[in-house]
Amino acid sequence: MLGYSARLKTIVWLYLKRTDRDTRLVENSGASQVYLKRLELASSGRYRCEVSGEAPSFTTVTEHNDMITVALPDDGPKISGGKPRYHIGEQVNVNCTSGTSKPAANLQWYINGEQVNSSFLRGPYKKIVGRESLETTILGLTFKVQPHHFKGGDMKLKCLATISSIYWKSNEESVEGEKQPKPPVLEIKRTNEMDDDKSRADRVQGWYYD
Repeated sequence: MLGYSARLKTIVWLYLKRTDRDTRLVENSGASQVYLKRLELASSGRYRCEVSGEAPSFTTVTEHNDMITVALPDDGPKISGGKPRYHIGEQVNVNCTSGTSKPAANLQWYINGEQVNSSFLRGPYKKIVGRESLETTILGLTFKVQPHHFKGGDMKLKCLATISSIYWKSNEESVEGEKQPKPPVLEIKRTNEMDDDKSRADRVQGWYYD
């Protein structure tokens, strides 16, 4: 920065994508901070502070920093395509769709709290929506149900949407395992041999008459 012998004359904040409208964004800024109003997505860019000294040196020092304006989603991610019940060996095909935002949200899938293997994923795919060119992300999940996927009879599928460190929302669905029908039980009844003999005797006696 300027040496102690130099006296500050001017401090100017500049937006390096300057237009007439952009200059109004910083017109009320002070010596130590920049004041922004009516932020838009177009407000993203590089902002520079320029400090100048008095005569005779007129020394000038500049520093800059980049800023990104973010449009956050109004809603959390949505899960679609699932069924309330699955049985072992059945194929799961579900999608997670983020709300519209700028930039697009990053999506992650979890099964029972564990992040899934990338081989189970399809995408991500991004779509541009509306006149403001907001973006939505779609991430598919496909896998074959195995016995270990059910914990206490349930399987939990969760989708997490994040944008940097400022947005963090998830959606979770609980899926039941298909109950297997019980196999029929073959019952074997043993009868007393004496009763069997008596029954046979009764049947034989029925054919004879005095």
